[in-house]
Amino acid sequence: QVRLVESGGGLVQPGVSLRLSCVASGDESSIGTMGWYRQTPGKEREFVAQIRAGGLITYGGSVKGRFTISRDSAKKTVYLQMDTLKPEEQALYLCYKGMMQTNWGRGTRAPVSS
Repeated sequence: QVRLVESGGGLVQPGVSLRLSCVASGDESSIGTMGWYRQTPGKEREFVAQIRAGGLITYGGSVKGRFTISRDSAKKTVYLQMDTLKPEEQALYLCYKGMMQTNWGRGTRAPVSS
């Protein structure tokens, strides 16, 4: 059973950077496709970034140019570097694995003080 554990969240001030990590475990498959969404109460879950097995990267429109997704395949870990955070971007950041987004972590909170 695949298990995803996110970490790296924490209270930051606007304009500050934060780096999230997501470690996959529990199966023998390769790292595959992994990505991030974020969830804010009362709003739909928003796509943030994805890195496919072959390396293709896509970003949500609101984070392009400020967020960077990367991975360490040997560690089965995907990272999300978030620069110039905005107060409205405080959310629960959720990691997923697989092209069909079949496996999810429980998320890590990244509150941004205003």
